[in-house]
Amino acid sequence: MKLQRLREQVLEANLELVRRGLVLYTFGNASGISREEGLVVIKPSGVPYDELKPEHMVITDLEGKVVEGDLRPSSDLPTHIVIYREFANTGGVAHTHSEFAVSWAQAGRPIPCLGTTHADTFHGAVPVTADLAPDETEKDYEKNTGVAIVRAFAHGNPDSIPGVLVKSHGPFTWGADPGAAAHNSAVLEAVARMAYYSTTINPAVKPISPWLHDKHFLRKHGSAKYYGQPIKK
Repeated sequence: MKLQRLREQVLEANLELVRRGLVLYTFGNASGISREEGLVVIKPSGVPYDELKPEHMVITDLEGKVVEGDLRPSSDLPTHIVIYREFANTGGVAHTHSEFAVSWAQAGRPIPCLGTTHADTFHGAVPVTADLAPDETEKDYEKNTGVAIVRAFAHGNPDSIPGVLVKSHGPFTWGADPGAAAHNSAVLEAVARMAYYSTTINPAVKPISPWLHDKHFLRKHGSAKYYGQPIKK
């Protein structure tokens, strides 16, 4: 039953990427993990979104071996697995080729935090990975993409910056569950667009002040957060 529910959540996350205009044709993917069972549920490779059903979602172990499903999993599965292995609080991962986030990735520039919209979700600039070496690209490319993502957080916290730009490729985001990962993909695209416009209007624009940045992030995500309604017990 839990895996069936996770399949439904992963399907919904993938469809949310479509609804938000973050994917084109069969580009992009979202996944979720059952930490209890050590199993990943992910979109199948190359299947049109309007044809997807819960039963099409592919279940694999953390070695990438298919344990349930008749379709081939997304080719980005090894990247998702590295993120799940290394970012322990992650319950869902999403990958898109959304226009503005990809533009920053292709430019090789982190997305600076210029205002409170960014600060509400990302407690710092959204980092960009280093280029992969030729041997990293030739062999185990998708796995090494995940390794590059982990390296980008050697001095950062993936729980407070739930997204990254893979150099020359595009964004990956994550969250507590597949829906949160898809949500963060939409927010990342929005802040990438705003940052592009802001730096175009004023090339000398400076990042948000540290104290305002902290205020907006922590009021949503800190131990004393007060944004939204309290959770009823």
